[in-house]
Amino acid sequence: MSTHPAAHHEPYHEPPHAAHLHDAAGHHDHPHASHGPAMHGPPADVLARYARAYADAQPAPGHAVVRVDLEAHEFDWEFVAGRATRAWGYNAQVPGPVIEARVGDVLEIHLVNSLSEPTTVHWHGLRVPAAMDGTDMAQHPIPPDGSFTYRFLLPDAGTFWYHPHSNETIQLEHGLYGALIVRGDDEPLVDGERVLILDDVTLNADGQIAAPAGWRERIEGREGDTLLVNGRSGPEIMLPAGHVERWRVVNASSARYVRLSLDGRTFRMLGTGGGLVEAPVSVTEVLLTPGDRVDVAVGPFAEGDVLPVESLPYDRGLGLKPTEPFATLRVGVEAPSRAHVHERLRDIPAIADGSVRPTRVVRFGERTHTERGLDFLINDEVHHRAEPVTVGSLQVWDVVNETTLDHPFHLHGFFFQVIERDDRSPAFRSWQDTVNVPAGARVRIAWIPDDRPGEWMYHCHILEHHEAGMMAHFVVVPAHEMVSSGA
Repeated sequence: MSTHPAAHHEPYHEPPHAAHLHDAAGHHDHPHASHGPAMHGPPADVLARYARAYADAQPAPGHAVVRVDLEAHEFDWEFVAGRATRAWGYNAQVPGPVIEARVGDVLEIHLVNSLSEPTTVHWHGLRVPAAMDGTDMAQHPIPPDGSFTYRFLLPDAGTFWYHPHSNETIQLEHGLYGALIVRGDDEPLVDGERVLILDDVTLNADGQIAAPAGWRERIEGREGDTLLVNGRSGPEIMLPAGHVERWRVVNASSARYVRLSLDGRTFRMLGTGGGLVEAPVSVTEVLLTPGDRVDVAVGPFAEGDVLPVESLPYDRGLGLKPTEPFATLRVGVEAPSRAHVHERLRDIPAIADGSVRPTRVVRFGERTHTERGLDFLINDEVHHRAEPVTVGSLQVWDVVNETTLDHPFHLHGFFFQVIERDDRSPAFRSWQDTVNVPAGARVRIAWIPDDRPGEWMYHCHILEHHEAGMMAHFVVVPAHEMVSSGA
């Protein structure tokens, strides 16, 4: 079965009429309050914002509009060979099709919702317009039997992914996610490439996805008992001896931290969530939080090698677990290699260092609740309404974890640089949209909001914690609006 959707190139055309999107009548728009918990819902002019973003999305010279059709629906899928499970997914597969395009292309994705509940699609890591971010602060959820067309320019090369931002703890758990690859003009030369989406699922005695397990799962986050690579349990990966492959690895799990290892062998990290790093980094392991991605160059290995693709023990505040195998790598007959990975991949200018005074402190917290057990908080609030930021202004944020669990911080729509972890500079510079904040730790990040005003959010990417309130909403505004408002 092909993992690639039917995609084709078409010239620009007018955006769909509002009636094509879905009926917005009857929805309550939220006020853009400056403080207090945010009320969910897009702005009153949501359709006008959408139409502008759609019309503005035109390919760079020499590039194309890449159109993709997706359908979200239910079907039978074998997470475990020979055992049918009712799953949810895109285009009758888990994960959904790998969407591919190039920097400068416009991606136009028509989504049909054949589920029994509303859904959206968030383009995780992509720098899209706010109206195309796929959250309930940017659009009304797409109702059953409804459709929606997302359209945006692709400015960055890298490994990204797409998933719902509606009822995430159920929809992602059932298989609604997929990879999105954007290629640049100067990619590393390798012998082959693979997309590996890591996930887990809990199956009951009938082989079906188990119902949520209650308050404990809400507090700890859901970790399934069946580990998956590209929707399958325990796959084997074949690699010719002497070959070097690029693996684009996505952690799509709800709460599982993956300390990725190849039996202790050395591999080279080529990229993070924001694309290539400056120079390959030789490692024997890499930590992937929920939502994060990494590009690695693996090999060459010797003929006959058998290596586990595994997650080493990691304590995110719940104690150590044993080493967990995701897949098995088998090395076959030797083949000639053409791989050549340059020692310099790109330049990433520093935008700040750890000495810069923070402009915002984001505090992860928690609070007991008599009915729900625990609420997860940002700055003492569930669904915190944070202060606006101005286009072009340097943002230096201290993300402080005041809880006893690790939390992966994810910023929508923008890349940041990690400039300090508890007073220590990182070993290398990279662009990120997701970073782990260990229990009791502080991570300082720096970023600059470019000219994409509108509603945005940041949150913990453990889905149950996000749902339980550990998220914040904020507005990016043009500089002249901040001046006129007296802010």
